[in-house]
Amino acid sequence: MEETQPHGITHHLLDSAYALCLLSLAVVFGYAVFAPTISPATPMLSQHTATPQAEAVTTPVVKIEPAVVPRRLTERRPALVPPSPTPRPVVTSDVPWPARVSGRVLDPEQRPVPGAAVAASGRELKADDEGRFTLVDLPPGTPVVVKVPGYARVILEPTAKPLEIVLKPLNVKAAYLTYFGFADRGIRGRVMELLETTELNGVVIDIKGDRGWIPYRTEVPAAVAAGALGPVILRDFDSLMAGLKARGVYTIARIVAFKDNVLARARPELAIIDTRNGNPWVDQEKLAWVDPFREETWSYNIEIAKEAARKGFDEIQFDYVRFPTDGRLSAARYSKPVTQQSRLATISGFLARARRELGALGVFVAADTFGYTAFNANDTDIGQRVEELAPHLDFICPMVYPSGYHLGVPGYRNPVTHPYEVVYESVRAISRRSGSHPVRVRPWLQDFKDYAFDRRIFGPAEVRAQIKGSDDAGGAGWMLWNPRNRYTGAALNPKGSLAAR
Repeated sequence: MEETQPHGITHHLLDSAYALCLLSLAVVFGYAVFAPTISPATPMLSQHTATPQAEAVTTPVVKIEPAVVPRRLTERRPALVPPSPTPRPVVTSDVPWPARVSGRVLDPEQRPVPGAAVAASGRELKADDEGRFTLVDLPPGTPVVVKVPGYARVILEPTAKPLEIVLKPLNVKAAYLTYFGFADRGIRGRVMELLETTELNGVVIDIKGDRGWIPYRTEVPAAVAAGALGPVILRDFDSLMAGLKARGVYTIARIVAFKDNVLARARPELAIIDTRNGNPWVDQEKLAWVDPFREETWSYNIEIAKEAARKGFDEIQFDYVRFPTDGRLSAARYSKPVTQQSRLATISGFLARARRELGALGVFVAADTFGYTAFNANDTDIGQRVEELAPHLDFICPMVYPSGYHLGVPGYRNPVTHPYEVVYESVRAISRRSGSHPVRVRPWLQDFKDYAFDRRIFGPAEVRAQIKGSDDAGGAGWMLWNPRNRYTGAALNPKGSLAAR
């Protein structure tokens, strides 16, 4: 603002005073005549008050596409109110949060989806045979998550009128990233380029890897006490996750369950014990395992998984959710007798609890299994049998690497020469044995050099053959595994092509 220079002439001052007096009289007279009348029955709204109720009624959602989140009812634009010469009472007249929320879940052909999972406020329920559901007593601001394996999750805000939710099919096609790979700009950049240019639409990221390390500053007290912070700490982990979500990438948190060198050594009372020396038992990699029978190890893994869910992952995938297979097994001592029945009850019990607690947070739950579980009628001596796993999972993820079938699969003595058949037969067998459960099969595919037969390179032809095997058998997508995070882009269809859809 410019400064006003003082005047030194007296008559100018007198003229100014006279003019000011006349102006004041005019303002008082004008206000008395033209000021609006405000009655107590029609109070004015301040700029921080919600819109009047008549304007706040929203049109009920008819069809909600995945990833479309309507603006919260409690976050309306403030009313524009002219300035008032005197203070007015603040009146809140927002639309009340619906006490009862109901809806119906339909597939793209408008058919009801029975058993659709609906999660809100730490609770999960299943839709009935007509795809209908009802929620009551939701706290204000609570989103509702609708999820069915093989379809994209739908996240929406409740409305007072019934919702009609049409699901969109989603087959996840993902590549694996170690947390070293996720931290390395070059490796991460290569995978991001594939996500931008090919049919890939998802990533699997180590959240608790084979050694038990976590790649961000976890706030799980038991993990902090155990020293689970990894040698690579991603300070910008949350922003990296936000970037993936902004690009529409499906994110899977891989959590290695019972192979946990960190927890076993920090808490020996939770470890499998070596009867020869009383120390934590180790496998052929010299890594210790925790005892799957001890439910404290269940809690440890589930709490880490919950933290990952809160960071925005779409799915929690448990690996090494089994008993060990290598090392001096005869020297391993557990807290309970080890039999096929006790193994099966333990692994299925852990997954049942994980599904109950994590499903209520709105995430999918998956487990990695040996490829042989497709064909073995027993538990493969590790506690994994399809019939016991299927009721507690959204996805079964068998490792159907042809190199991993050392004795072949029925009819194929040299599996690396039959990548299509190996994957096709494995996925089909697990799907058949899953029965009526809504679980889907999404296999791990081999994108690395053979190590068991003739050392052949798995190039575009071999990788593509596995993808076709999974698709033809009804798999809900697939995941590529390469421990060095180097993937065969030439095996993937370009993004936007008909074959990539």
